[in-house]
Amino acid sequence: MARSITLYGIKNCDTMKKARVWLDDHGIAYTFHDYKTQGISAEHVQKWIKNVGWEKLLNKAGTTFRKLPDADKTNLTEEKAVTLMVAQPSMIKRPVLEAGTDLEVGFKPENYEKFFSKG
Repeated sequence: MARSITLYGIKNCDTMKKARVWLDDHGIAYTFHDYKTQGISAEHVQKWIKNVGWEKLLNKAGTTFRKLPDADKTNLTEEKAVTLMVAQPSMIKRPVLEAGTDLEVGFKPENYEKFFSKG
C-alpha cells in the first residue's frame, strides 16, 4: 500500500490512543497530526466534508460543542460548522484517518480492518 496515511486528532484523547495502538499493532506506518497544537485549515476541513459530510465530522456530543453558546449551536450550516471546527478543532470527531482520498472518521477496530483491507 503506497498511500500516505495521516491520523488527525488530539494526543491525549482515549479514542485516539486506541486508534494509534491498533495502527501500531498492525504495523501500519502513519503520520500523526495533532490539530489541537498544529491547527487545521478551513480548506482541509472542507475537503473532509466533501467526503463524509459536516454532520458526521462535527462532534456534537463533545464537551467543547456542548459548552458553546446556544446561538452557535442552533441553525447550523456547513459554513458555520467549518468555522467552529477550525476555531476549536476539538469539535472535530476523532480520529480522522486519511489515506490518499479515503477517509475514516471515528475509531472502531472492525472499520479499520475494512479500511485497510480495501488497499
